[in-house]
Amino acid sequence: MQFSESWLRQYVNPSLDSDALGHAMTMAGLEVEEQHSVAPPFSKIVVAQILSAEQHPDADRLRVCKVDAGTGQELQIVCGAPNARAGIKIPCALVGAALPPAETGGKPFMIKVGKLRGVESQGMLCSGRELGLGDDHEGILELPADAPVGTDIREYLDLDDQIYVIKLTPNKADCLSLMGMAREVSAITGATLCAPQWTVPVVTLDEKRKVTIENPELCGRFAGRIIRGVNPQAKTPEWIVKRLTRAGQRSISALVDLSNYVMLEMGQPTHVFDIDKLSGDIAVRWAKAGETLELLNGQTVTLLGPDSAGKLQNAGVVADQSGPVALAGIMGGNHCAVSDDTKNIYVEAAYWPPSAIQGRARRFNFSTDAAHRFERGVDPQNTVNCLEYLSALILEVCGGQAGPVDDQVLNIPERKPVKLRLARAEKVIGIPLTTQIVGDIFKRLGFEFKNEGDVFVVTPPSYRFDIEIEEDLIEEVARMYGFENIPDKPPLATLKMSAHAEEKRGIHLLRQRLALQGYQEVVNFGFTDQESEQRLTGAQEQDLIRVLNPIANQYGVMRSTLWGGLLANLKTNLNRGAGRLRLFEAGRVFKRDLAITEQAGMVAGFHQPQKIGGLAYGAAVPEQWASASRAVDFFDIKGDLERALDPLHFVTESAQHPALHPGRSAKVFLQDGKNRIAVGWIGELHPGLQQAYELPQAPVLFELDLDPICHVGLPTPEELSKFPAVQRDLALVVKENVSAQVLLDAMTASQQNFVRAIEVFDEFKPKAGSNSMADDEKSLAFRVTLLNPQETLQDAQIDAVMTALLGVAEKKCAARLR
Repeated sequence: MQFSESWLRQYVNPSLDSDALGHAMTMAGLEVEEQHSVAPPFSKIVVAQILSAEQHPDADRLRVCKVDAGTGQELQIVCGAPNARAGIKIPCALVGAALPPAETGGKPFMIKVGKLRGVESQGMLCSGRELGLGDDHEGILELPADAPVGTDIREYLDLDDQIYVIKLTPNKADCLSLMGMAREVSAITGATLCAPQWTVPVVTLDEKRKVTIENPELCGRFAGRIIRGVNPQAKTPEWIVKRLTRAGQRSISALVDLSNYVMLEMGQPTHVFDIDKLSGDIAVRWAKAGETLELLNGQTVTLLGPDSAGKLQNAGVVADQSGPVALAGIMGGNHCAVSDDTKNIYVEAAYWPPSAIQGRARRFNFSTDAAHRFERGVDPQNTVNCLEYLSALILEVCGGQAGPVDDQVLNIPERKPVKLRLARAEKVIGIPLTTQIVGDIFKRLGFEFKNEGDVFVVTPPSYRFDIEIEEDLIEEVARMYGFENIPDKPPLATLKMSAHAEEKRGIHLLRQRLALQGYQEVVNFGFTDQESEQRLTGAQEQDLIRVLNPIANQYGVMRSTLWGGLLANLKTNLNRGAGRLRLFEAGRVFKRDLAITEQAGMVAGFHQPQKIGGLAYGAAVPEQWASASRAVDFFDIKGDLERALDPLHFVTESAQHPALHPGRSAKVFLQDGKNRIAVGWIGELHPGLQQAYELPQAPVLFELDLDPICHVGLPTPEELSKFPAVQRDLALVVKENVSAQVLLDAMTASQQNFVRAIEVFDEFKPKAGSNSMADDEKSLAFRVTLLNPQETLQDAQIDAVMTALLGVAEKKCAARLR
């Protein structure tokens, strides 16, 4: 919203200077985004009159002018403006004047006595552009004939008038007019509010144009009148042109200027039709299929069509018997626009509900001042008043005879009372309040209210669409009380050092450990595409969690695994030349679980566990001279996880997952004594998915539940033994399908005395035809560490333990000693 200070002060004139007024508006929530004078600084430029203008003796485009600038003597000024002629009054920069800087900025331009083609020039005749009043520099600025010679041009044109540009929030539609801003300034400062005054037009015609409102949900109120015998070529009064210009509007013609002026001053958009171009009666309705309209901006639009989301959206129209003539609440049609030949007009003012206008202008890729106001809400009780105001201005400027106002009221929104509890306002704002303070604020705002003890029952005015709930009234109290008057008291809290949760480690430590292993963290959306989700999880249609309003087609479902985003990251990096990648992500996944009821952190029917997942692609180690290059494999990633999760002990068991290679995937378990907790998966990407993602090499993936791996437990202190540990090796021959983990589990479960650790250190498979082992057998070698903290172990004790371990392996795994 842009307007001049002088225009505002005509209706409310507080005892504040320009800067203080701007500050007061900003502190009340009406942010002054920009404040500046009408013209940039300059000095010694006065009103002058050209007494004579003679051709320059040595230049075809220059004139030598004799000028009266009120200094007591004639000035000789050489001027190149084509409109320089005797008798006109113009701005004259005297010698010593400082003109505004050039367009590119810099120092002010100083006027000195000089010579142009041998003729002395004692000043400069100025164009509007040279004074910073616009872009017109085709000629010198011509002033009215009654301009007093010698008067400072800043004073005469009121160039020190301040321009305010207000950044309004969407709820403040009542301030999209001068009267709305004046109401607010009156409430803020307590200054008296003066409404515009005009003479109600005398009705001299007994003529109406029939208007039928076919859709009350489209138009709540429609008022119009006929005015005949207007002069469309009449000149718009200078004071209106000046106000429009300072509000950022250019002057077009008298009828258009007056309509724009009423909209800016009163907030009610109106429209003027050339009634002689209308065919028959007027209908207000929704557009019909196939209807088009050529608008005033020259654009032809199809009225019934898809919006930005692809949904079919209709537009309201004002139509005559031949079809649409205006886009309701947005822009008029070119067919019935007023022109210099217009004699008879139909003036219209209406109330269009915000829901009927919202989004329509954006669908056609433009916006208008009218649509901007109707989308946010225009006062339905002020419709006829504004129509009368516009009619009075048209009759005054353009002449004519007016018919009666035809006012149809069908669907005016009801302003329901809103309650404000004093105690609630005190709690929200944080200041002590009384009924007198709150009551005074509501009176200044023009709200009707009544007290019920400490409860205010407020009926919002028809122009305040933003007052609907108690919090809206609390906001008004805070605004009018003054945000800067609310004490700034920071909250106080007792600080104490919290004990470190030694049993649990945070996600930040896991991030650091993975980063130390060479992994980079990525952050992806919680949404993914349906195809990727079903590929990676094997989910059925009914298992997917769909997004009701996705931001894009590829984000149509909620992810139940982190792998989809990681593979997309991998593909993006490969397309940009990367050859070796280590990525991880920590985040939530989303799964259906009807057993879950609503509770903290959960939504009924849905489970949102936190996971940590990652992938490795390319070479196992960066390219170097010390080791041969090889592709990363399952065991590389398993080693990375062991180092990252230390001191937790986990084991893997061969298992199949829809996204992983059938023979190179495993389920991950945390070993807690005799119990195992399944925490995730690790393995190579499935060959089918490798082909679908067009990957030259299969990445190795992992995904773990975050909660279990964050619980590390408390360490158990143990005295260092004074006696040495003993190591013995045990090589066992088993069937090829027996895993090393099965043997480890069997030997560990026997709980032999003195055994501290059992580790696999070798695997051997003989060549085909060997006599030592069958073709379907293999040899696994284990290193057993034994220790007796009380005394040195004897050979007999060691042999007994090793014999017992061999017996367990023979019994449970059909193993034999190699």
